[in-house]
Amino acid sequence: MKKTLYLMRHGQTQFNVLRKIQGWIDSPLTEEGMNQAKRVREYFEENNITFDQAYCSTAERASDTLEIVTNYQMPYTRLKGLKEKGFGRYEGESEDLHPNFDIFHTYYEQFGGETTQQATKRVSETVHEIMQKDGHENVLIVSHGGASAMFLASVLHLQPEDFSAYKKQYQDAFSNCGMIRYSYEDGVFVPEEVIAPNLQLV
Repeated sequence: MKKTLYLMRHGQTQFNVLRKIQGWIDSPLTEEGMNQAKRVREYFEENNITFDQAYCSTAERASDTLEIVTNYQMPYTRLKGLKEKGFGRYEGESEDLHPNFDIFHTYYEQFGGETTQQATKRVSETVHEIMQKDGHENVLIVSHGGASAMFLASVLHLQPEDFSAYKKQYQDAFSNCGMIRYSYEDGVFVPEEVIAPNLQLV
């Protein structure tokens, strides 16, 4: 049976505005971030999109976004497997300190963070486990921009270094409260639509 997954990024946070590295560290939603989530809720309502299950990462920026999107009316589950990539000692530092792309994917492990491969495996396994469950026909997951990009790369069977060529095609999905709608059947995900209500409605 074909199922549907909406994999969405959280709303804008204070660290997004300040351009601080934000993986496992957290910061609260801004007023704009809360408004973004409200606009997503309106999008779902206007398009008669409902969910039978909802999940998010353990970061408050993800759970706060999910609660606003579902109008505080839906129970949900928080999972560590849906967290953003960990950046170790670089958490909370300026985004200007990110290394060049050619070493980005393995750089942070030496500082207590994760490689892109490690984070991709964690996120992908978690999402697969969710969608394999019974009673999960139309699922909302609120996660993170990097986590969403890594999951898409795994679905497209891309190595991290190859993903940049495809990321531009999907970049709206990784904006705050952007998302990708996937179909899921027999263990296979297919990205079907990029949805970025905030870019359409702002």
